Amino acid sequence: MDLIYRPHYSTKLDNLLGKGVLIVLTGQRRVGKSYVMKELVARKEKEPGGNVIYIDKEKAAFDFIVTYKDLITYVDGKIDVTKHNYILIDEVQEIREFERGLRNYYNESHIDIVVTGSNSDILSSQLGTMLSGRYIEVFIQGLSYTEFLEFHNLQDNETAVTKYINYGGLPGLRPFGLDNPETINDYLQGVYNTILVKDIIRRKKIRNVPFLENLIHFMADNTGKQMSATSIQNYMTSKENEVSKNLVLKYMKAITEAFLATSVSRYNIHGKKLLETNDKFYFGDVGIRNFITGGRRANDIEKIVENLVYQHMVRLGYDVKIGQLYSTEIDFVGTKGTDVVYVQAAYLITEEKTFSREFGNLMPIKDNYPKYVISLTPYMDSSKWQGVIHIPFVDFLKNGFGR
Repeated sequence: MDLIYRPHYSTKLDNLLGKGVLIVLTGQRRVGKSYVMKELVARKEKEPGGNVIYIDKEKAAFDFIVTYKDLITYVDGKIDVTKHNYILIDEVQEIREFERGLRNYYNESHIDIVVTGSNSDILSSQLGTMLSGRYIEVFIQGLSYTEFLEFHNLQDNETAVTKYINYGGLPGLRPFGLDNPETINDYLQGVYNTILVKDIIRRKKIRNVPFLENLIHFMADNTGKQMSATSIQNYMTSKENEVSKNLVLKYMKAITEAFLATSVSRYNIHGKKLLETNDKFYFGDVGIRNFITGGRRANDIEKIVENLVYQHMVRLGYDVKIGQLYSTEIDFVGTKGTDVVYVQAAYLITEEKTFSREFGNLMPIKDNYPKYVISLTPYMDSSKWQGVIHIPFVDFLKNGFGR
């Protein structure tokens, strides 16, 4: 498959190489970590003074690298002391005690190490033990809308937006095209099953698989709604599926560690502090989320728009929380350095009560940080109402906040 340059991530990597830190590309399976890695391989192989040692643990050719000792033996045989060496490993968690092998090459001035992984727990715990404070994570997401257009050679129009909303941004969809829903569904099912089995069930030794699948479906069906372990426990009990609160917490943690979904905390805007209950969950890819829920339903579009707005705020570099101002909820509070934005995400603003809710919720916030409403409302372009700025959904996906 032809490589397509993703400058957002390539620039990040270039800024980190040569700084004496191990670089870890994290994110859900199939969101494009391998694309970013292979693009880096292609560029570094062209350097006259560079020596690339590339290991792809998803390929059978590297099945012989099972433990950290195998890794050291292989890398030692490839190192060229006369050049700058790049040790690049895809799905490094498939190598037992990989962190011991990586430590063997750490702090060598002629070596840079970049690895990818699909489980945050195993990466943070093992690297944190061996290389505390000496590695940097770069979170890789699926395709942005503009990347989606480029990958699939699409024009920016309503049809393309609909495809993005329905099928998400997994780069691996490219060979299949976007005109056969059955083929797309089969691909998404394969990706979901791989995440479920390899990154959750096997890695966490999950025993109650039916409950795990019910929990994931519940989270997908309630994307963007507040939920807690207690509320989920009560719901499952009402469906004659009794589980403990601790089991709910354990499985929710496993789901987020596999990057299938992200837990987003609530933030008290007035008190300037995090709240400890009722997080919301957003999925790493809306195509996977839509597959899990099993088809299109009229009330899903609002959830998907909100999920995509959250994803793109993260892509723009914001630390995103759910806002709480007294009894009023603000969809998102994004912070980046000293920059703060308040955001409401909506599908359509066609009624007065919807307008009052989306714009009105932001108006009581008394600080001077910008406030935005993002929606898919037809013919409602960029505008401002009593200090609150409306941005059309597609404009936001292409240009962010435009500041």
